[in-house]
Amino acid sequence: MLFRTSGPAETLALGERIGRLLKPLDILCLRGELGSGKTTFVSGLVRGLGIAAHVQSPSFTLERLYRGKGRTLHHFDLYRIAAGEAGDIGIEAALQDPEGILAVEWPESGDVFLPSDRLEMAFSHIGEGIRRVRLSGRGRRPREIIAALRRGGR
Repeated sequence: MLFRTSGPAETLALGERIGRLLKPLDILCLRGELGSGKTTFVSGLVRGLGIAAHVQSPSFTLERLYRGKGRTLHHFDLYRIAAGEAGDIGIEAALQDPEGILAVEWPESGDVFLPSDRLEMAFSHIGEGIRRVRLSGRGRRPREIIAALRRGGR
């Protein structure tokens, strides 16, 4: 499934729309070059989850937590992590959180720790301020999320 956003407000709105569909134990892998809108998208996820928080990139802290009623978003950024080292930063523990939802930027380094049942999102620049976001799903829950988006789910 493809989306096109024209600026940060639309990327934020897409994140909010998808955030409203998420449930505990959902996993999102966010791929794309620097500045492609991944953290802006996560800001929308936080809003869609009903969590009142200012989202900051976890590039230097590796993980940020955003807690809401019955849900916690674990936002990871693995840009600075070598392949196979991600378990040391808390991904395995986050996967055990019964209220946890994971959003993982640069997931390549953590692939060995992440289950295959996940929503894959690829962000790319296609013009001045314009982004393309490609969604694909591995497993039952991601397919349910994509189906809800196709039906116009909010």
